[in-house]
This record gives sequence, C-alpha cells and structure tokens, in this order.
Amino acid sequence: MEEFLNSALFSLKRSAIREYNRKAKQTPGCISLTLGEPDFETPLSVRTEAKASLDRGDTHYIANNGNALLLEKISQFEKEKNSLDYKADEIIVTVGATEGLFTALFGVINPGDEVIVPIPAFGLYESIITMCRGEFVPLDTAKNGFEISREMLENSITEKTKAIILNSPTNPTGCILSHESLENVYNAVKDRDIFVICDDVYRSLIYTDEYESFASYKDLKKKIIVIQSFSKPYAMTGWRMGYLMADSEVKKHLELVHQFTVVSTASFSQSACIRALETDISPMVEEYNRRRLFVLGRLCEIGLETTTPLGGFYAFPSIEKFGLSSGEFCSRMIEEAGLAAVPGFCFGSDGHIRLSYCCGESELKEGMNRLEKFCRSL
Repeated sequence: MEEFLNSALFSLKRSAIREYNRKAKQTPGCISLTLGEPDFETPLSVRTEAKASLDRGDTHYIANNGNALLLEKISQFEKEKNSLDYKADEIIVTVGATEGLFTALFGVINPGDEVIVPIPAFGLYESIITMCRGEFVPLDTAKNGFEISREMLENSITEKTKAIILNSPTNPTGCILSHESLENVYNAVKDRDIFVICDDVYRSLIYTDEYESFASYKDLKKKIIVIQSFSKPYAMTGWRMGYLMADSEVKKHLELVHQFTVVSTASFSQSACIRALETDISPMVEEYNRRRLFVLGRLCEIGLETTTPLGGFYAFPSIEKFGLSSGEFCSRMIEEAGLAAVPGFCFGSDGHIRLSYCCGESELKEGMNRLEKFCRSL
C-alpha cells in the first residue's frame, strides 16, 4: 500500500538526534548531552495557574488563535521587551514553535518554491519544507564563522526563492547573527518577493547585550514571520505552546492553516502562558551562562576549537582534526566513553558535534571529563 501514500513522506528521515539519545539510554551509565531539554521544572507559579485554570472549568473550545487575554499579553510583552509592534490580531498561539514553523512554511510555499536555510541548522526545517513540496536550499556558513555574506546569499537566490529562515541564536551553534549578516539579508530581500521567517525561540536565552533580530526591520514587516516558543525560556517543553506573529494581511491566511490542522491550543494552558510571560527567568539564564562558561573552559583545555555561543544552551566544537565522521565519533564515544552528543551531520555540518548543557553540574563535569578522556584516546 505504500505506493498510495503521500510521496513526500518517503524522503523524510526520523530524527537522528532522537536516535543518538535512544542509544545513550540503552547504554548503562551513559551520560547524555544530546537533547535541548531544560533540566529545570516549569516555574511553580505557571503550574499553579494551570491547575487553577482547570478548577475554573477552562476545558472547552476557545477562539482558534488563542485566548484574547493571552494574545494581548503577548502583544504587550513583545512591545515592551523586544520593541516589536504586533497587535493581538496579528498573533496566533500555536502548538509549540514546530506548528508555528509548519503553519508559516505551508502558508507561503507553493510546489517547487525554494527556501534558503543557513546551515548548520535544525533538521526540522528541511523536513517541513519537504512536506510542503518545497525545495530546501542550504546556505553553508561554517567557513564564514557561521555568518551570512552578501556573496553567498546572492548566489543562492533564484527566481524560485520564496523564503529565508533565520534562527538566531542558532541551534546548534549558539551563535547570534551579526548586524552585517542581517543587513546582507535585508538588502537581498527588500526589493524581492521573499519572506523572512525568524525562528527566535532562543531570544530570551542570551549572554550578551549585542543582540538584534531581523524582525526589527519594521519597514519589511509584511515580509517577516516571527516564530516564538514557551518551551526553552520557561522550561515548558512538554506543554507544547508557542506563537506566530505576522502582518495582518499575511496572518489572516496563515490562521487558516492553523485552524484546519490543530483548531487551537489547549484552553487551560492559556492562563499558564500569561503567567509565564510575567515570570523572571534571569536565574535560569544565569545558571545556563555559568554552565556555558564551564563548558567553553573545558573545551579549551581539551583542545577542541569552538565558536563562542552567545545564546541558547549548546556548544558546537569542531572534531575535524580526528579524521572521523561526526556519526562515527559520536557512536564510538557512546560505546567507549559512555558519553552521548549529537553528530554535526544532523545539522548539515559533519565536522562538529553538538553538546547540550541542559543538565546538572555533576553530570556536566563528568561528561566533560569523559569527553577529554575519549579525545585523548583517539
């Protein structure tokens, strides 16, 4: 019966990140630095609000795009914290950032349209583009310090280019796109009919004052779609809550994709998300930064070159000097050292591995000790 299925499914691959995490779980005593899963619990105030919402009977259908109070809160939050001007009716509350990305891409891609994705990048982008019958166009930034040059971008744009995805801070590198990179994208799209999808889910987890989102180019608002998530900054991964922001003329079409795929998000989660936006996450950010500095220090001692991550909770050291593919390196490291990381090929950059520092201090220290021991053995 496979010949009767959607042919777009046959080119999709299951998440290799999950596969290496599975290998780690099946290996006794293995330490896993694979998933971007905050080890913190969802703040108590957020959980308490969810319970109160259930007790109030918030278990019925709500407006497709989200609770009116939450939409207003998101609008206010983005205005005050990020200086972005999106009204409540320009926002859709989504089932995590993943549904937001799917809604955005399904909404703009016609069969054969091309979407440029700077790599290394989260593999989800390519999968969604494929399902939407688009063409994934990788833009390799590894040899340019993970920045976007004018030349590489102009060489990638064709008459079929429909969108560019920008993830900053990025998964897997933790790098923040420079003003020059953003300017290069701006100049490339300002006179073309090209959307820019800003995946800014790590925006609240930054360790520098030098941050700028492409969404700040307000003269291009009609071409910009912003994706956000409650998962990473508020340790709410299991809640599956996020939101999409777009100019009203674009949003009114995208909301149809949302309506006919998920209808709406869970009603009793809405008040909890309002409380999340009122929560001070600086203690978590400070802890991530402390871990970041520890990991960078240990990588330097081990002799692994790494571009300094300025956001998120990942490091992306180079392993090229060992002459192993990233897949072989990570497989052997699980078997020989009891340590799991994600191979760079999962992100389109084979000469690296991704280390997540979403774990406790003792586990992280032991993990870095095992990494050092393994590297010394090669």
